Amino acid sequence: MKRVLIVVLTLAMAVAVLRAQAPTDPIRIGFIVPLSGPFAQNGRDILNGFLLLLDEVGYRAGGRQIQLIVEDDEAIPAQTLTKARKLVESDRVHLMAGTLLASSGYALAPYVDAQQIPMVFPVVSSDDLTQRRRSKWIVRTGWTSSQPNHAFGEYAYRTLGYRTVATIALDYAFGWESVGGFQRTFEAEGGRIVQKTWTPISVHDFAPYLAQIPRDVDAVYALFLGRAALQFMRQYAEYGLKGRVALIGSGTTTDEAVLISMGDEAIGTVTALQYSAALDTPDNRRFTTAFRRRYNKMASYYGESMYTGGKWVLAAIEAVGGRVEDRARLLEALRAAKPTGLPRGPVELDEYGNPIQNIYVRRVDRVNGELQNTVIATIPRVSQFWKFNPTEYLRLPLYSRRVVPAS
Repeated sequence: MKRVLIVVLTLAMAVAVLRAQAPTDPIRIGFIVPLSGPFAQNGRDILNGFLLLLDEVGYRAGGRQIQLIVEDDEAIPAQTLTKARKLVESDRVHLMAGTLLASSGYALAPYVDAQQIPMVFPVVSSDDLTQRRRSKWIVRTGWTSSQPNHAFGEYAYRTLGYRTVATIALDYAFGWESVGGFQRTFEAEGGRIVQKTWTPISVHDFAPYLAQIPRDVDAVYALFLGRAALQFMRQYAEYGLKGRVALIGSGTTTDEAVLISMGDEAIGTVTALQYSAALDTPDNRRFTTAFRRRYNKMASYYGESMYTGGKWVLAAIEAVGGRVEDRARLLEALRAAKPTGLPRGPVELDEYGNPIQNIYVRRVDRVNGELQNTVIATIPRVSQFWKFNPTEYLRLPLYSRRVVPAS
């Protein structure tokens, strides 16, 4: 018992010494999110999650004040890179966090590595950032695009009983990788993807694409986000598909950020993701209550993602006693952090730097007059490699739009 006490005291003294030696000027965190354009609401929720957490800790960590410098990248990869350059080279930030699209993540990774600046990706889900093209300086606290979809493909076949599925998704990395993950496990079980339809990321009218969807499949798998998710859901019902062909898909399609603007057309849609605001745990109830109190709306996956990612940031700053100028030590602390009390449930990083976490299968229900993603199944400890051997998995090419349905 004495030895344990001595170790604890020694660690506490070491942190105290580090804090005493740390600079007194604010820790500058650069934050990139879309605050204008079609994904502005998603970006606002990401930012709100971080602001909520920073407010809870009084904008302090490691004995120093935190200064958050926010930049709007409009969800345009070229803009993401421009804003990152400004934050690193002009504002001299100590670390960065944020951004939204998988394509932005791929565009940003080479610059982050070249500058050797730690960055946290709470939302960017580009598969290869923690697989074949691992980035040393990026710590992902969110997920890979295919991760929940590997689990969902198997669930759709085994539990939902679907045998034929048509997919429709946004035509960029997030869509390709999400559909690819679902397709791989669904077809491995014996299911069949009969058709794959891709829509522009700036799509405004789904009529030409909905007309192509076969009416004799068991389900349609849809992947959209932001305004596109709202428009798709409305037109899916208007074209008479609701009630005729079951609708399933990526968790972003019915994420709470857009669910609050949907109506009965969304009811019954089944999706999979690592979070739901309806998750009934003490940690999530505390988070959703605080989020609603501050922003007068339900929490979303986007808000939870940065709230959780922010806990990694704060834990790392505390671990280095506020000495964030030592980027290598800060990066090591980010990778070693084990924050607790996360709204989504337990999370741990694998050896590739990606979370292992629960995946929740959710169904849209109306409860007390409000739509919610009711959790109907929990698939525990899902890895980015699902049940596959990582070495063998990485020998295969990245999921892309060129992956054709099995014959």
